[in-house]
Amino acid sequence: MNLVLPDVSAESSLTRNYYYPLDWVGMEKIALPLYLENSLCQSQVNAYVSLDDVFAKGIHMSRLYTRLLKLSTIKNLALLDIKDALLDFLASHKDLSAHAKIEIHSELYIERPALVSQLSGWKSYPFVLSCQLLKDDFYAELNVEIPYSSTCPCSAALARNIIQQRFASALENQEIQLDPQEILSWLNSTDAIAATPHSQRSFAQLNFKLDQNIQYIPLILFINQAEQALMTPVQTAVKRIDEQAFAVANGQNLMFCEDALRRLYATFIHHPSILGFNFKVIHAESLHAHDAVAQGAWQW
Repeated sequence: MNLVLPDVSAESSLTRNYYYPLDWVGMEKIALPLYLENSLCQSQVNAYVSLDDVFAKGIHMSRLYTRLLKLSTIKNLALLDIKDALLDFLASHKDLSAHAKIEIHSELYIERPALVSQLSGWKSYPFVLSCQLLKDDFYAELNVEIPYSSTCPCSAALARNIIQQRFASALENQEIQLDPQEILSWLNSTDAIAATPHSQRSFAQLNFKLDQNIQYIPLILFINQAEQALMTPVQTAVKRIDEQAFAVANGQNLMFCEDALRRLYATFIHHPSILGFNFKVIHAESLHAHDAVAQGAWQW
């Protein structure tokens, strides 16, 4: 005897006559390894379709899941691959859904060399890739967070002022003479460097509206270009010579949050791979208990 398994979702009757379309129905936090930039990224994926048929009980979630699995077999995931998956979402929900969406939450690990020494280490860059198919229109957004160091220009000026005052006082009180060796010895003392500017770990949250015609997702390119603009990305493994080079980089790139945001603007405005951006930089103040932030967008 052949038993026919029940399919409750295929039944057309709804209780209490609740006939409403639903914006998104699907699954979240699906564990899925994906290859982006030729790197394996352990990801969590959200998958949705709209439920436009007001008489349908629900969608076919297993069809979304099984189609997502095919993405893990692609060695360098491209926007076209995700668009194809979204088209298949809709094809498997014909007459039920008109819109589809995939969100990929993951991290990209990149090995970074030290500034001077031969050491290297790994940095993690969290990102979210969100793609939607709204009828015939495809949209893709990439959000990535980049940590860096920022040194306050005002604090640096105040520290220099204190050092100048100490030097003038030492000369006036004849604690040192205008002798190069005495000056060098004095500069190496704690009496001379009596103040230091405050620095803070900072974050650039970069949200890009991608051009759907690009062949591959330029995640590493965007990260590299942003770090080159900011000039003070956080380091991994360091020796003292690397730490000194990092201090020099901070001293030569004093930044308010407004300065950091404008550097990023100059780097990405009219970028050939994007249609627009929305940026936010956060300087987690070491002077204050609050953060300093700047935010801006282009063609968003």
